[in-house]
Amino acid sequence: MPYSFITIGRHSSGKSDSPINRQRNEKKPSKKKGEKSEMKKLYVFLIMLIALCLVSACNSTKSAGTNANTKNSKEASATDEKIEIKFWYAWGDKIGETNKNLAKMFNESQNKIHVTAEYQGTSDELEAKTQAAFAAKNAPEVTLNANTSIAVFAKSGMIQDLTPFVERDKFDLKDFNPGLMGNSYVDGKLYSLPYFRSTPILYMNASMLKEAGLNPTGPKNWAEFENYLRALTKEGKTVGMTMPVSTYMFEAFVAQGGGKILSDDKSRVAFNEKAGVEALAFWKKLKKEGLIKVPGGEDATKVKNQDFANGRAAMMFESSADLSYHLGVAKEQGFELNTAFMPSDKVQAVTSAGTNIVMISGLDKEKQNAAWEFIKWMTAKEQTVYASSHTGYLPSRFSANETEEMRALYKEKPQFKVGMDQLQYAQARPMAKAYPEIMKIISDAISRTLLKDDLAPQGALDAAAEKANQLLQK
Repeated sequence: MPYSFITIGRHSSGKSDSPINRQRNEKKPSKKKGEKSEMKKLYVFLIMLIALCLVSACNSTKSAGTNANTKNSKEASATDEKIEIKFWYAWGDKIGETNKNLAKMFNESQNKIHVTAEYQGTSDELEAKTQAAFAAKNAPEVTLNANTSIAVFAKSGMIQDLTPFVERDKFDLKDFNPGLMGNSYVDGKLYSLPYFRSTPILYMNASMLKEAGLNPTGPKNWAEFENYLRALTKEGKTVGMTMPVSTYMFEAFVAQGGGKILSDDKSRVAFNEKAGVEALAFWKKLKKEGLIKVPGGEDATKVKNQDFANGRAAMMFESSADLSYHLGVAKEQGFELNTAFMPSDKVQAVTSAGTNIVMISGLDKEKQNAAWEFIKWMTAKEQTVYASSHTGYLPSRFSANETEEMRALYKEKPQFKVGMDQLQYAQARPMAKAYPEIMKIISDAISRTLLKDDLAPQGALDAAAEKANQLLQK
C-alpha cells in the first residue's frame, strides 16, 4: 500500500527579494516567545500522531496478510494430505515384485491415497499375521486371503462385505471369469475379488519327452499319464515325476473322477467316497512302482523344483502362477519347457487356487472408501494384464484376456495360454470354515498311505473323514 508522507513545517527557499514578500514581512507583526513555543509543540504533536497512525496501518496490513497466508497454508496442507492405507501380500520373487510395482503404480496414478505395500512371508504366514494384527487392532486395510480361507475370515468378522460398494458404484462383476468367482461369496455376500489366481498345470521337460519318443504335447488322461511316467523313469537316474503330497492336487484328481471333497451342504466330507479312494489308490500304485518320487518335509516343494530343473524328473504338477520363473530356469538349464492340461479321468476337471483381495472390517468411512478404490484399481483390466504377463497368474477378467498385450504374450509364449484355457473346467475349492484344518487331516492321511505299504486308501480316508466330520459339526 503506497503512503503519502506529509511534512509539517516551514519550507525554506532562502531570502526573497520580491516587493510583495518584503511588504508582507514589513507588515507582519513580530510574535512573542510564548506563542512561538506553543506553535512548535503543536507541530511536534501532529507529526507524532500521524507517525503512529501510519505504523498502526502498516501493522494491521501485515497482520491481515499473515493471517491470510496462515489460512491459505492450512487449506493447502489439508488438500495435500493423503489417506494412508497398508496392503499386505505374500510370496517373493516375481510375485512379490509384481505386488510392490502395482502398489507403486497406484500411488502414482492419483494424489488422494497412498498405499504402503508390505511383504509378510508365505500365504499361511500372511494370514496368521493378519489375524494377530486384527486382534491387536493394527491390521492392514487391504490384504490377501487364500481362497480356501475366505469363509474363515468372513465368518469371524475380520473382512468386510463388499456388496454395498459394488451396488453403490454399479461395479460390473460379469467381466470376472466365473471359474474364479466361486470362492468370492460367503452366505450369498461378496467378501472378496479374484486377484492372483491359478490352476495346476502339467509342466514337462519337452527335451526329455522327445528323447523318450513321447509326444511333447503331453498325456491326455490317467492311462496316458502312467505310460509317460514309465517311459521317462530310468532307475537310478531319472523319475517320471517328483510329486510332493498336496491337498490341492488331490482335490483336482477327485474332481476328475467325478467326486467331491465335501457334500453340497458342507455338513459332511465326501473325499472318502469312490472318486477319492480311486485317486489315492492311483497315487499309491505310482509311488510303489517307483514312477513318482514323493519328497516330504518342509523342503518338499524345493526338492520338486530342483529335480525338474536338473533333469532328475521329467514332469511335475505346478501352479500356472510359477510359469515365468520356471521358463527362466529352463532357459538357463538349456531345455525346452512345455505345459499341458492336467490329465483327466472320467471328466476334465481342475481346481483353482491362489489369493483373493479383501478389505479388513471395522474401518471408518474414509479408510473404507480408500481401500475400495485400491481394490477396484488392483482388479481392473490393465492391472490384471500386468500381473498375468509378469507372473503367470490367470487373467481374472474376460476383457483382460482379450487385450492385444495378452494375445501377443500367448503368441510369443503359448505355455501361458494353457492355464487360461483350462480355466473353463475349474471348480471352486471347498468353502467351509473348518476346511483349512481338514486339509491338514487329508494331507496326513495321504502321506501315511503312500509311506506304508499295508495301509489301504479306503481305511486311511475313512479315518480322516471321521476326524474331519467332527470339525464340520462344531
